[in-house]
Amino acid sequence: MARYDFNAQRLYIDADLHEGARAELTREQANYLLNVLRLRDGEPLHVFNGRQGEWSARVSARGRRDAALDIGEIVRPQDAPCDLHYLFAPLKHARLDYMVQKAVEMGASRLCPVLTRRTQATRVNTERMRANAIEAAEQCGVLSLADVDEPVKFESVIAQWPQDRLLVFCDEDAPPGDPVAALRAECGGDARTPLAVLVGPEGGFDPAERRMLLSLDRAVAISLGPRILRADTAAVAALAVAQAALGDWR
Repeated sequence: MARYDFNAQRLYIDADLHEGARAELTREQANYLLNVLRLRDGEPLHVFNGRQGEWSARVSARGRRDAALDIGEIVRPQDAPCDLHYLFAPLKHARLDYMVQKAVEMGASRLCPVLTRRTQATRVNTERMRANAIEAAEQCGVLSLADVDEPVKFESVIAQWPQDRLLVFCDEDAPPGDPVAALRAECGGDARTPLAVLVGPEGGFDPAERRMLLSLDRAVAISLGPRILRADTAAVAALAVAQAALGDWR
């Protein structure tokens, strides 16, 4: 993959990208480029759509809140997303925003809110989640956008769990040990194993939920160490373990 240009401004746009194309911007996008980033007519940036890689572009300003982009050449080809699903008990407001952003940065390809028996925040704004996922992708050079699912009940997740995907769940009752080694042993070191990471609510899974998880053929409980972690911190730790054991950190 081409080296990431840390100096370039990046923007996600939902348009086909090819050399010589002109992409119209929404009023919000134009305002962001012209009045927040203070880009001027003809200035460069990079754009991506989650499908066709990253492209150079130049601003074509038509007023203070009206602009288009003239697409130049491809900068980075589209890469294959990591096959890593992140399932989580929803949190409230700013902490959910943070968790979504960090999950995208850590390579999650799907975000799925799961309503457990001890979930505290049962209303989830998935449009806000998508906006946070896009912002994280823009800021961190991510080319593939994570899918965002509507909230689903825990029991439905377990009942419909696919046999080919390993479910890694963080459990305060799991025996202590090296979680990276535990995952590699579970999969025999096969880095092609489709993965999902599940982080429960701050009160933990209730006993019935834990039994349901352990009843799955393709599930493994891991410990995140001796310290009690908040759910948004556990998200980063768990995804790091998954990436180090079987993901694209290897």
